[in-house]
Amino acid sequence: MTRPGVLPDTAIRDLIETGALVADPAVTDAQIQPASLDLRLGTQAWRVRASFLAGAGRSLAERLAEFEMHRFDLTEGAVLEKGCVYVIALAERLALPPGLTAVANAKSSTGRLDLLTRTITDGGTEFDRISEGYAGPLYAEVCPRSFSVLVRAGQRLNQIRFRRGQALLSDAELATLHAATPLVDGTPVISEGLGFSVDLRPTTGTLVGWRAKPHAGMIDLDRIGHYPAQEFWEEVHADRGRIILDPGAFYILVSREAVTIPPDHAAEMAPYLAMAGEFRVHYAGFFDPGFGHAEAGGKGSRGVLEVRCHEAPFVLEHGQIVGRLLYERMAGRPARLYGAGLASNYQGQGLKLAKQFR
Repeated sequence: MTRPGVLPDTAIRDLIETGALVADPAVTDAQIQPASLDLRLGTQAWRVRASFLAGAGRSLAERLAEFEMHRFDLTEGAVLEKGCVYVIALAERLALPPGLTAVANAKSSTGRLDLLTRTITDGGTEFDRISEGYAGPLYAEVCPRSFSVLVRAGQRLNQIRFRRGQALLSDAELATLHAATPLVDGTPVISEGLGFSVDLRPTTGTLVGWRAKPHAGMIDLDRIGHYPAQEFWEEVHADRGRIILDPGAFYILVSREAVTIPPDHAAEMAPYLAMAGEFRVHYAGFFDPGFGHAEAGGKGSRGVLEVRCHEAPFVLEHGQIVGRLLYERMAGRPARLYGAGLASNYQGQGLKLAKQFR
């Protein structure tokens, strides 16, 4: 498979077979998604003084010697405390062949817990971006923002996507794709990607989202459907189609549009749209082929918005554009689509908290 685009699951398996992607323990089938690979926490973790990048020509081991506070083992699990910064060695490592780059992002449940997770590498000058020809280990920087969490080796907080050449669709190509296969319900807003807006006028009731409570308890990431939502979240209601975001607060909201990702495309949610206002939208930005698509049993899926307000209170109104989806070509059609043939927690989703809550 040599055509440009995001590598599908079949090509990811080829990377494993050729040794471009290795892991200890070996990669499992459950890690391989239609257009990405889930990365697993290894056993070694470090509490560090501050977030950092290795920098050109330098290894993470060198920088850890500067910033490490203490080292600990994740085999039996450990608590990552709210407001602290950690570096965790990942089980996977890369030897990227020529022409192939990679990008990483937090998984959906990770972002919905306000668990800032970014991938770092030896010699890296950017978070989550891995250059052509990189050969070496992978690490996750993890900073719990709203809740302390219990993590263990083997858990999957972030994921990686591989690209060959130019995959991004131009606005003209995006408009053509929408005309052939509607990407959203209604009229699309296309400008440097597909714009999406916030839903603050629900069809029933006034519940539009949740705000993280500031002094909630710890979350064990392995406990699915375990925690009562009201112990960790406050309901956010809007009776006039608007809310005021509090500085420093973290919100779960939902997009007004129902989104579709065709089987031969993937998408990434741009994490911040500077002209939208004083807030950041969405830490977890990968949308796999088949998300919300009819071939995978979907009828459009709304995007859950992870929103953090910055310096000033900000009025958010119904229908306000808050971000954009960047669509990319696939280098080939995946063997399995999101929501079809594999477990998918968020196919057909609306306003929804992370899978740990009930």
